[in-house]
Amino acid sequence: MFRWILSCFLAVSVLLTSCSNGGNVSASATPTASANASPTASSKSPAPTATSASPKSSPSPEASLDAALAKYAQLKGTATVELKLKSGIVKIELDGDNAPLTAGNFADLVKRGLYNGLTFHRVVNEPTPFVAQGGDPLGNGTGNFTDPVTSQPRYIPLEILPDGAKQPVYGEILAPTQKPKLRHNKGAIAMARSQSPNSASCQFYLALDDIYFLDGSYAVFGYVTEGLELVEKIQVGDLIESITITKGEENLKQPA
Repeated sequence: MFRWILSCFLAVSVLLTSCSNGGNVSASATPTASANASPTASSKSPAPTATSASPKSSPSPEASLDAALAKYAQLKGTATVELKLKSGIVKIELDGDNAPLTAGNFADLVKRGLYNGLTFHRVVNEPTPFVAQGGDPLGNGTGNFTDPVTSQPRYIPLEILPDGAKQPVYGEILAPTQKPKLRHNKGAIAMARSQSPNSASCQFYLALDDIYFLDGSYAVFGYVTEGLELVEKIQVGDLIESITITKGEENLKQPA
């Protein structure tokens, strides 16, 4: 029991990026300040807005949400990426069917070559296997992706599809009674973030064991399909030689 509690405590510190900003799911998506992260932080419900052609009519919630999310890259389907390590190739399937925005953000960053040459800056194996975390441009857990067009950090909202639901929930941690469709099985890939649920940018982690206590709080968007034994051997400082999309790149849709 003590080992399990200690593992949970490590989860609080290791998955959190040290970025100082988070974002709300809105038409403006301006990040709001947050400090020193906690995975149990609360958040406001997403509030997308859209203009209406007629003052007598208003857009449906679905249309408003679509408008708010339209500025993000999205993966409409699945894609396969290959993570090249010094020990070999790890294949990962990105699930854009159930996490289109989160998988799309990652696929977009892969296509940009952001991850090539970066490192895994945090790996936790004790007291039990937990995660290997990487993808930070600064290499110390504080970095984010800066969009070259806007010269501003890019954040994405928390995106979790409850099991049995037809549409993901955005900007909210799921209630303990709700289970996500994409769970933290061993080999899952998910986004790291700071205290705000809407602060994920580019840092990701690979689950080294079944870590279901993170379900509903962090966005899983795919799973390792080959090379899990190589993931288990990742150490702090190991290089991401490259990540490339080998299948399904046509499913990546850029903002209009």
